[in-house]
Amino acid sequence: ALERRIPQVRLNAHMSERSARGWSRFGGVAGALFGRFSLCLAQSEADGARYRALGARDVTVTGNLKFDEPPPKVDPAALAAFRTAVGSRPLWVAASTHEGEEAMAAEAHAMLAPRIPGLLTVIVPRHPARGGEIRAMLAARGLKVAQRSLGEPLTAENDVHLADTLGELGLFYQAAPVAFVGATLVDIGGHNPIEPVQLDAAIVHGPHTQNAAEIYAALDEGGGAVRVADGAGLAAAVERLLTDPAERDRRCQAAAAMLQPFTGAQARSFAALAPWLDAGKAG
Repeated sequence: ALERRIPQVRLNAHMSERSARGWSRFGGVAGALFGRFSLCLAQSEADGARYRALGARDVTVTGNLKFDEPPPKVDPAALAAFRTAVGSRPLWVAASTHEGEEAMAAEAHAMLAPRIPGLLTVIVPRHPARGGEIRAMLAARGLKVAQRSLGEPLTAENDVHLADTLGELGLFYQAAPVAFVGATLVDIGGHNPIEPVQLDAAIVHGPHTQNAAEIYAALDEGGGAVRVADGAGLAAAVERLLTDPAERDRRCQAAAAMLQPFTGAQARSFAALAPWLDAGKAG
């Protein structure tokens, strides 16, 4: 591309604080690499500032394209079957969890089960291959598990539904009124909180949200999410949201309102790209 003088554009550009620190140790290399881009379309002001500091030219903040994605697809038949199996039981989902977070979800379940009869905890690990080790941990705590990847039926005897499958997260966001978003109680940086907002689940998250800092901050400040520090805080937040439908609805409505300013990244990106695309056609 350089030899043929083809413009290079970095689209939906994200740069974590940790990555920026790493690149800053190689100033000359970073400047040469990021300076090659004719245009850098950043996800946020913080991302844009980091790219500029590393030598990127013509940086424009257009937003995160993920925020314009439609809600995850849900198989109506699978959703209906799951709801039938759950019946009238209260449930919540710990979604996209990482090692350490499943134990906190189990701790939360143990604290809440005596106070919320019939409670069902759904755990959806980020990496389904960890299903076996998660099941062993849950069993060691005395919890009865239905493991979805093994086709085990969910019954009234089960404490936990371990959804160690791919492509079904939307189903559980839609079925559960309360969702913990994973990678936030361990220092990974947090997964996308937009999907549970789109599917009307009240959000709980931990303190580690640097991967989507702006949207998490907006959700917190606007009352659209509950931030917790540990398993005990997770239990308290889940209990409050499950037992107070009015608060849960307020949180969901606030989250939907907070999401609006973050949409439109696709249109802004196309607008920023238009001069380059037009120049290419003319050439």
